Amino acid sequence: MTTSPRHPLAGSGTALVTPFTDTGAVDERALRDLVAWQVAEGIHVLVPCGSTGEAATLDADEQERVIAITAEVVDGRIPVVAGVGSNDPRRVIASARAAVRAGATHLLVVSPMYSKPPQRGIVAHFTMIADAVERPVVLYNVPGRTASNMTAATTLALAEHPNIVAMKEASGDVDQMREILRHRPAGFALLSGDDPLTLELMTLGGDGVISVCSNVVPGPVARLCEAMLTGDHAAAAAIDLSLRGWYAAAFLESNPIPVKAALAAMGRIADVLRLPLVPLADEHRPALRAALVACGALTA
Repeated sequence: MTTSPRHPLAGSGTALVTPFTDTGAVDERALRDLVAWQVAEGIHVLVPCGSTGEAATLDADEQERVIAITAEVVDGRIPVVAGVGSNDPRRVIASARAAVRAGATHLLVVSPMYSKPPQRGIVAHFTMIADAVERPVVLYNVPGRTASNMTAATTLALAEHPNIVAMKEASGDVDQMREILRHRPAGFALLSGDDPLTLELMTLGGDGVISVCSNVVPGPVARLCEAMLTGDHAAAAAIDLSLRGWYAAAFLESNPIPVKAALAAMGRIADVLRLPLVPLADEHRPALRAALVACGALTA
């Protein structure tokens, strides 16, 4: 009996935060250290410049620099999936070309936000991009941020494009994910965009996660996904249970506010965000610390 080869993006991917200095500039030293730590902890994929990376407040030069630093530190060891999303496909294509120059191996493209297009508009948007760019495209469906959902039928239509290879699914709709899994073509990966649903999606046959929580616990999230990919569901379930408190704490306020507070508590970055995001409210900090201690990210 032969098994299918593992998809290049299968397993655990971290939607990286972008560290900033106290003056608000990109903290290149902290970013390098964070990427190196993630790789050392066994993470399978890194995703700079997504919504967790505050891409909406990075200018074009900063975005290219963050991707370049990530790719340089990774040095070909794991994929670098660069966020290049916009509701203007021409802007996406320009950002994608810069990301390719910077060393991205794949491109994460969010469904067009704010415009609220019909499904045929979403298909046209992604098709124009996938036809034009030089790296494989990962679709990103996150209705809570974009105000429109990519249906299973839309995803499956786009999955037939030879340059669209995966989807980060953050709709929270397990039935929709199940429909994609039932009908997806060979070679198309479905990745959870919600940490609490990773175990369930992988149980159904999904390929992994692009995780917010693995910014703080890359090793455990990597081991969870590895266990699922090798059929050790009991081990994966135990890890998932140990992380449930952190999953909840990571969203005490809008992402990435709690994650940056957690990384700052661990001494890895400064607790600095760009407006309109602001540091975690003091009232949430005891609960955040308790969750970090419970999952082993901090000592009591």
